[in-house]
Amino acid sequence: MRPRDAEMPQERRQIAWRLMPQGFEVVVAEPGTPQFYEAAATAEFYLGLARQMGGEFFRSAPKLRLVQLISAGYDHVDVESARKAKVPVANDGGANAIAVAEHTIMLMLAVQKRLVRFHNDVVAGKWRAGHPAESLIYELAGKTLGIVGLGNIGKKVARRAAAFDMAVQYYDIARLTEDQEDALGARFVLFAELLRSSDVLSLHVPLTDATRRMLGARELGMMKRSAIVSNTCRGPVIDEDALHRALAQGQIAGAGLDVFVEEPPKPNHPLFALRNVTLTPHSAGPTWENWTARFRIGFDNIQRVAAGDKPRWVIPEFT
Repeated sequence: MRPRDAEMPQERRQIAWRLMPQGFEVVVAEPGTPQFYEAAATAEFYLGLARQMGGEFFRSAPKLRLVQLISAGYDHVDVESARKAKVPVANDGGANAIAVAEHTIMLMLAVQKRLVRFHNDVVAGKWRAGHPAESLIYELAGKTLGIVGLGNIGKKVARRAAAFDMAVQYYDIARLTEDQEDALGARFVLFAELLRSSDVLSLHVPLTDATRRMLGARELGMMKRSAIVSNTCRGPVIDEDALHRALAQGQIAGAGLDVFVEEPPKPNHPLFALRNVTLTPHSAGPTWENWTARFRIGFDNIQRVAAGDKPRWVIPEFT
């Protein structure tokens, strides 16, 4: 089962049909609709984006063997309900990792170079307008990047940051081996130390009870006044009110955000009024190139389970 055709552009559908393995019957239905629940009664696999998947979802599909997401995030999946139903949940296996890593670097540069402000000034006929102190721009070279969450995406951010001559440090609940750290050029530090010593803080964690609002007023208060924050994972990982205060009061220097607590954000969101913020519409992950990888990984995992093997890319809560 996949999201309905109306929500998937023709070009993406063509990729899916081209990679479709033989021997599978496919029903296209939108989760939550009567058509979906009718199809779910006999479905063995779900392939699609993460939706509101709670107890009703799993009860409607008693034969379900795998929820295969074509996204990295899974915060809309009720993991406890999936456990009770004994249905493993797998994500996209890092298919979007390159895209998100590139977007992360872009946000860092955009904030440090005041890209959006300068673009708007030039278009408005303002050439090098404002007080010089408000137009200072900075280099990434020589700065310390702190990565929170060194998974598929975090590792790719680390490698790209090294190309900009940044020093890379990280915090993760699962630490790499010393050899792996050496190969990546990343140094493990505790979370509080990461906050205090990073010039750029980049967030790459799933949204769980443990990570919700992990960056709040206390944590922002530990950071350098010259530091910036980049968030391309999930909006609720940051306390938005605390972030707004920190940015408005100059407690930190700037932020680049691809995600919000509420998406889309309401008109006149407080962050919109700040000039030290660069915002994008949760667009880091989906690129033309990685749709092929998403479907390929998804179909491969489905075939793996159908053949009696264990699925790959299962979310941490199931491992």
